[in-house]
Amino acid sequence: MKICSIASGSSGNCTYIEDGTKHILVDAGVSRKRIVDGMKQIGADPAELDAIFVTHEHIDHIQGIPVLANQFDLPIYATAGTLDGIRAKDTRGVIRMEQLFQIYPDQTVDLGSMHITPYHISHDAADPVGYRIESGGCKAGIATDLGYYDEYIVQYLEGCDVLLLEANHDISMLEAGPYPYRLKCRILGERGHLSNEDSGRLLCQLMEKGLRHVFLAHLSKENNYPELAYQAVKCQIWEELGKEILPFEMEVADRDQPSRLVTV
Repeated sequence: MKICSIASGSSGNCTYIEDGTKHILVDAGVSRKRIVDGMKQIGADPAELDAIFVTHEHIDHIQGIPVLANQFDLPIYATAGTLDGIRAKDTRGVIRMEQLFQIYPDQTVDLGSMHITPYHISHDAADPVGYRIESGGCKAGIATDLGYYDEYIVQYLEGCDVLLLEANHDISMLEAGPYPYRLKCRILGERGHLSNEDSGRLLCQLMEKGLRHVFLAHLSKENNYPELAYQAVKCQIWEELGKEILPFEMEVADRDQPSRLVTV
């Protein structure tokens, strides 16, 4: 299985995953051009895409869907609430009804050799989900826009070889920053986003379960920066487990450029 973060951050998110026979995107929250150009940079052909799986209907996760799905005639998989949100934002009516497929948390979608399972997450959206993708004995996890995590989410992410995990904000930067009080409360709340420290704590529960590569993802442009996120997550792991050297590769997914294509 191969995975690449095409874009990641509060301004747009898109992840490419393929297993040699099937090729999917999880979210398409940047322009069609950026997605196509990003795929070409890593040697992937946009014409080979088989589907788009959507986590939720916020614009930084669906912005490019109408044009992209129309150009490549792609099916769109999402929960009922997310599909309603996508249709509401498709004011030009580009997306056809026959392109929309409803999925259900905890029920696996089989796409050839690829098996995609959505799971419930807590976020301020209609019916948001994360994803676990399995193929050929390998597992990838997509876990962003988490207000919090619990044992249910840990069980879905255990055993993943590669994980795209939210490290949205530094708490001190957020609290001292210019955001309105209500927005700060939303981000820090149970329907908001994971902090750097929360991301590190979650990794402490997953790192002994075969984890090989981690993308720190969905960084806030205003309340975080890559070097801080990386060091804060690493320090949290060190504080809790005493592991100064990480037993997996870790990198921060860029908001403007594709990551390298990671093979597991």
